[in-house]
Amino acid sequence: MAGTINKVILIGHLGDEVKMHYFDGGNSIGRFPLATNETYTNRQTGEKVTNTDWHNIVVRNKLAEICEKYLTKGDKVYVEGRLKNRQYEVEGQKRYTTEIHVQEMTFLTTKKDPNAPTTSVGQSQSSAATSSVASQEEDDLPF
Repeated sequence: MAGTINKVILIGHLGDEVKMHYFDGGNSIGRFPLATNETYTNRQTGEKVTNTDWHNIVVRNKLAEICEKYLTKGDKVYVEGRLKNRQYEVEGQKRYTTEIHVQEMTFLTTKKDPNAPTTSVGQSQSSAATSSVASQEEDDLPF
């Protein structure tokens, strides 16, 4: 394989509201934390243990505006994107952060309209994000 791949897929819950920043020229960026959980049973104690990992999510332009409008803290989402490492300074000290820059996103639940169908949005098709409704059909498959 000659090329490289930088791809991340996460399903998790928003840890906070989407924080928006607007720039000259009409561009915007939205940021929010996403929590993913791993649960297992401790073999020695029989106790159920849950570990939570936090991820810094970044969405841009129209997708950011859609996220700000429809997502709230606690909502479950599917995100697909790429890892981006960033360096910045605070009071003379270098800090590092890893972010997930989203290319595709599916809203799995929203608090604003719990009866709404699942919505999928992405920003890889064009500069204007698109949305489509995913159909949920019943099937007889055992999985």
